Formats: sequence, structure tokens, C-alpha cells
Amino acid sequence: MSRKVTKAIFPVAGLGTRFLPATKSVPKEIMTLVDRPLIQYAIDEARAAGIEDFIFVTSRGKTALEDYFDLAPDLEAALEASGKKELLDILRTTNMDSGAIAYIRQHKPLGLGHAVYCAAKLIGNEPFAVILPDDVIAAEKPCLQQMVEAYEEIGGAMVAAMEVAPDKTSSYGILDVADTSGNVMSINKMVEKPAPGTAPSNLAVIGRYILTPHVMNNFKHITKGAGGELQLTDAIASELSQGRDVFGFRFDGQRFDCGSKAGFLQATVAFAMARDELRDDLQQYLTEMMSAKKAAE
Repeated sequence: MSRKVTKAIFPVAGLGTRFLPATKSVPKEIMTLVDRPLIQYAIDEARAAGIEDFIFVTSRGKTALEDYFDLAPDLEAALEASGKKELLDILRTTNMDSGAIAYIRQHKPLGLGHAVYCAAKLIGNEPFAVILPDDVIAAEKPCLQQMVEAYEEIGGAMVAAMEVAPDKTSSYGILDVADTSGNVMSINKMVEKPAPGTAPSNLAVIGRYILTPHVMNNFKHITKGAGGELQLTDAIASELSQGRDVFGFRFDGQRFDCGSKAGFLQATVAFAMARDELRDDLQQYLTEMMSAKKAAE
């Protein structure tokens, strides 16, 4: 089996209820950090890692997501006619070639594992990546690119990992690893959303995965797990019980949980502060706001 990863699955079928009422008509993945939607950050990261085939697992009400990657000839013509070449170039980076994106419907919300399994026929016998757009990772070298480079050397299945506060472990898949000293860690066990006080560590699985086609086959044999859903963590953990390697990868970068309002706001500020044309005005505003708050206290 080749170790070249060219396919990625983007599970985007969720309803985004934590962002209602905005997500009543706008898919969460289209919500913007500064001026780019969440899904664009995920696509750019995948492209940087060498991904060529993009598989979106969607649901009813996600047509705006599909339209986002389509051509916009009227808008392009208007920008070209008005000489706005810089904006035109930015717009064209959102276009995807015909056939590069496949859309699959997840008809029932049966969990992340089920969403990934929906794409099994398009994966075939190749390794593949899974990217959760809710997890936005700011890094000098994109997170998935870091993982692909490691995967090409060692193979196996690989999950991105980071340390979380001990009281947050019940919200994540948690790793039991043999050695925590390096970036690549051999996994002994994976536990999905352990009960408080029972987690084997505080190393949490974050929304980047490189998986072998064996993982797809494991879905045929596992049962519903935490929350009554088909868990991706359980399918990956089955690799361990079958004697195949699973690694945790401690990535270099800062992760923002854009599935929560607080995380989304933090990411917005962080990405805005990284922009030369926005930094000074935003810094001044934040400083004035904090000074006014202190004065009021």
C-alpha cells in the first residue's frame, strides 16, 4: 500500500446548533475568521499537504458550502472590469477544478465515525486524511503537512494530539502513550470521552487524522460507542487490537476550537492580529477597551 496521501475527507454534516440563529441559513463551515470561511482554512491546509481529492460528507441545507467552491463568473467579470486584480486573485483561490470535490450525504446524524465511513467507496485501498474544519490550527508549517511528512517515514495510522487541561479530558478522545518525549508517540490505547477522573492521560486527539483503509473495514465490526454514535476513535483503536501501529503526533502550532463561540472569537482575534493591515487598529481598540474596563472597576 502506498504511503502517498492524496485524498481527504471533510465531515461537514453537522447542524452547528451552538451558533444558532446564524446557522439557520448559513452552514457553520462558511462562517468567517476575518475574511475567510472556516472551510477555506481547511482546504488550504489540505492543499499544502499535497491533497488532490477532496471528499465532503454533507447533509441537507449545505448547498451554500457547495456553491462556495464553484466559479462565480459574474463576480469575476465585475472585478476584472473595475481593475480589482488583487481581489480577483483572492477570489480565484477559492475555485476548485471540476472533479476535485466529491459530495456525499450523511442522511442520519450517527456520529463522526459514520460520517467518515460514508466515504469508504471513494477511498478504496488508499491511505487518506480526515480534517475537521472546526479545529483551526495556526502553524508555520500546516499541521497536516507535518503529519504527512511523518507518515511517509513510519506509516501506520496517525492522529494529531495536544495536551488539554485534566478537567477537559471528558470532551475528547484521549491517548495512552508509551513515551511522551517526542513529536511521534506510539499509542497503547485510545479512550473516547472518558468519564471524569478516568482518563489515561491529558493527551487529546485533535481533528487531523491520517488513516489506512483498514480503518474503514473496522467500521463493519464495531458497535455504537460514546453518545450512542459510531465513533471514529473506536475504529482507530481497533487497529491496535489487530496488531497494527497507531501513532499520536504532537504538532507544532496553536489550535483553536472554532466549534465553540469562545474559541471562534479567540481565533478571530488571533488571525486578525496576524494581519499587517489590521493589527494596529485592533490592538488600539483592545487596549482602549481593557483600559475602560479597568477604570470602571
